[in-house]
Amino acid sequence: MNLSPEIEPFVIHFGEMGSHWGFNRTVGQMFALLVLSEDALNADQLAESLDVSRGNVSMGLKELLSWRLIRTQPQPGDRKDYFRPNGSIWELAMQVLSERRKREVDPTLSVLRSQLMRVEDGNNSFAHDKMQEIHDLLELFIGWFDDIHRMNPENLKTLLKLGSGVGKVLDMKDRLLVKK
Repeated sequence: MNLSPEIEPFVIHFGEMGSHWGFNRTVGQMFALLVLSEDALNADQLAESLDVSRGNVSMGLKELLSWRLIRTQPQPGDRKDYFRPNGSIWELAMQVLSERRKREVDPTLSVLRSQLMRVEDGNNSFAHDKMQEIHDLLELFIGWFDDIHRMNPENLKTLLKLGSGVGKVLDMKDRLLVKK
């Protein structure tokens, strides 16, 4: 199974981007190939397509399963495990964001909370103030993320299409409040 010229550049690029998103190049390539494949693929097919070892594929599949980005799909009459994406593109994007939150933002908030609680009340040092600002920003982000995560994909698409239009609406609201 060779990669078609249509998808090969994307699979390679996704591998490079994977390292920025929290997993290695091969895992990124595997994920891209699974997302772009109409049929579920087994580990041998992934290894052959990407020209990587079977062991590397096994470790990559475990990583993608731990991120809950793929799922197994049994094939009648075949004992091999086959894999496919665990949802729509929107669901996968939300899952990546959830995992990044769990792996990056939540531990940072935990450290910040611990440090801020240790500092004596009334301490207004520059470092303390900056840690408080970071904490408050991350808390706002988490609240926003939770709200976004509960939205259905159609409403989320509409919100994203509004883009800077949301800022214009808020500016209008502020102007109306000032006039009162």
